[in-house]
Amino acid sequence: MLPTIRQLQYLKLLAEHGGFGKAAEAAHVTQPTLSAGIQELERALGAPVVDRARTGIILTPVGEEALRRAILILSEAEELVEAAKNAGQPLAGRFRLGVIPTIAPFLLPGALPLLRSRFPKLRLFLREDLTHRLIGELKAGRLDAALIALPFETHGLEWAHVADDELLAALPADHPLAAAATTTAEALEGETVILLEDGHCLRDHVLSACRLSAPGGRGEEPFAATSLPTLVQMVASGLGITFLPRMAVAAGLANAGHLAIRPFGEDHPAREIVVAWRAGSNRKPEGRLLAEVLKAV
Repeated sequence: MLPTIRQLQYLKLLAEHGGFGKAAEAAHVTQPTLSAGIQELERALGAPVVDRARTGIILTPVGEEALRRAILILSEAEELVEAAKNAGQPLAGRFRLGVIPTIAPFLLPGALPLLRSRFPKLRLFLREDLTHRLIGELKAGRLDAALIALPFETHGLEWAHVADDELLAALPADHPLAAAATTTAEALEGETVILLEDGHCLRDHVLSACRLSAPGGRGEEPFAATSLPTLVQMVASGLGITFLPRMAVAAGLANAGHLAIRPFGEDHPAREIVVAWRAGSNRKPEGRLLAEVLKAV
């Protein structure tokens, strides 16, 4: 006997709500019905999936593994229903897209009207988060695709290229190096470099592509920003220099600050913008189509 989709739904709701009563309400069934479904799941697996405690329920090791697989199975089942509903209609129905913060405010304002125009039946759900968390959501089946930047560890994913986003040096407008039309990595040696805090992939892209050492030394860093707008304000205040994606500069991020933006003269360091999806996902054709649309933005 195999577990049923309904039993897996009960397990997922039980884990989310932490108790049989609330899980039953979410499932729109009685508590005895949900409890019986969990018992049937345990018989199918040959092991208990939850421990009942006064404070709620605790998943057993078997329950944790069953939940992990249930999330993937339920996601695939949902995708099957969406695909059947929208057969022959690309990018129609629900599509859950993750976007990293260093792309979302600069690419989406132009992309969303285009997507609405070309795919009026698309119901796009957006989630903005850091790359490692979006990839975790992709692999868990809670996202259909993610708009991220490479290089990054992408084991278990496939992707389609959208654009190469050049990295530009940003300096205070009165900085001596601002007098030149271009700059080099060598010219910037010894400067105080301000980057986004750990967790933002743009930080690693800058360090790698611009051939820089992590600022601060000995595990210390004089300044770090939580967002690109904050980074711009810090540089404009004369606290140091930084590096900005060309898409952010083109969107006007640097306009409000007292900044000079300079490209690299010989090298053109860049990050690669891609649409990624879980390897083997049936949303692959839509991921590729989404990447083609974004190229036009």
